[in-house]
Amino acid sequence: MNQAAETVIRQTLEASDQGRIHFGQVIQHLTSAGVESYAVDYRGGRIAYYMPSGETLALPLEVPDKQIAPEFSAVGIKNAIAGAQRGEVMYPEFKRLSQESGCIGYTVWLTGKHVTYYGRKGEMHIERFPV
Repeated sequence: MNQAAETVIRQTLEASDQGRIHFGQVIQHLTSAGVESYAVDYRGGRIAYYMPSGETLALPLEVPDKQIAPEFSAVGIKNAIAGAQRGEVMYPEFKRLSQESGCIGYTVWLTGKHVTYYGRKGEMHIERFPV
């Protein structure tokens, strides 16, 4: 992975984790760096970024110090997403809300323009990017 792309990825994660940028800005930055998709693993505390070339960058992810709810709530996930889309919920709070909704992680498909959220039992919620 070239150094410029890695720098954008690292800076974007830091800004997002600090609640300084919203999801739309994350998408813009990562797309400009050539990222194809990224996967967030709350249980493992890591995030992996995937490039079209097959290169991968795995980084640690700060996660709330709480247990992930045992039951998956698509309604809870949708509410957290809606708050983020309105700019009312930044990433630190989104992580907490999604974990309270039983989300163990998610994959953002930048080229596919959607996010797939996962529960402990294989449940999924797919959210398309707003137009």
